[in-house]
Amino acid sequence: MNFKHFALIFSGLVLLASCDEDENTAANQDNANANPSVIPEALNLEMPRLDGQAGDFYAHYATDARGTRTLNYTLEWCPEKKHSRWVAFIFTNTTAATNWNRDNWKGAEWEGQVWNGDPFQPDPDIPAGQRSELSDFRGSGYQRGHLCASADRLFSKDANGQTFYLSNMSPQTGPFNVDDWGDLENQVRNWGRNSSFRDTLFVVKGGTIAEGQTLGTIGSGVAVPKYYFMALLCKKYSSGQNTYQAIGFWVEHKSYGGNADLRSWAVSIDELEEKTGIDFFCNLPDRVEIPVEQTCNPGNWTGL
Repeated sequence: MNFKHFALIFSGLVLLASCDEDENTAANQDNANANPSVIPEALNLEMPRLDGQAGDFYAHYATDARGTRTLNYTLEWCPEKKHSRWVAFIFTNTTAATNWNRDNWKGAEWEGQVWNGDPFQPDPDIPAGQRSELSDFRGSGYQRGHLCASADRLFSKDANGQTFYLSNMSPQTGPFNVDDWGDLENQVRNWGRNSSFRDTLFVVKGGTIAEGQTLGTIGSGVAVPKYYFMALLCKKYSSGQNTYQAIGFWVEHKSYGGNADLRSWAVSIDELEEKTGIDFFCNLPDRVEIPVEQTCNPGNWTGL
């Protein structure tokens, strides 16, 4: 495995007393499955367990509206499948801001060129031959479906532009991408932009690429997921304590006629881990992680 060129060797509502940690990270105390600290972003709460089952880890940083370097999203890339295993990011007051409009790309200059529209391009951090290319999608019958949605990252032009890297794309049928998966993304975005609902919303999204969980490949071998998933963890400070609640979603890659029952896709994080083989929110202390991942309570998630 290559993690930014580092080798890796080695619901109900849950309450946790407030401490002096950064809001996007957690200590390893009393945690049997926390990530190693050798990778700077590895201890962020949105990070799944880096367990060696996929390939390479990449972190994309963007300049926000104040000129501050901000973590935009991270992903674990599988070169053999030319598809991510997961993409992770957070909503805070900073990253939920809307300082850019996707419609502004026509004629905009970014990364050394003037764009005629959406800046779809190969991920510049992934070597050629290991990454997906524009030609892989051309004529495939599948759309370039965002994982970290374009509308989730409007806090700056830089942040929005990075969502068009092909490492953040997954081959999706048009109706599923626009009507069904899009409906779930809209709901998640509503939670993410609602500061009264969350202090931080931690999000992990992806399409399945494991054996038996694909519909085939396109282009030079880009996997087409059979299922898509989301894992969400909401952190809110209330009455002197940090409160946590979590929910997962497991969605078959098919058309639901634009009238999907989003609640029917809801599962516990434990169940989602069984389906995906991914250990979500591993950096939570075990006394928080265990109960919060066991419970699926859609009624706690406004609008679901």
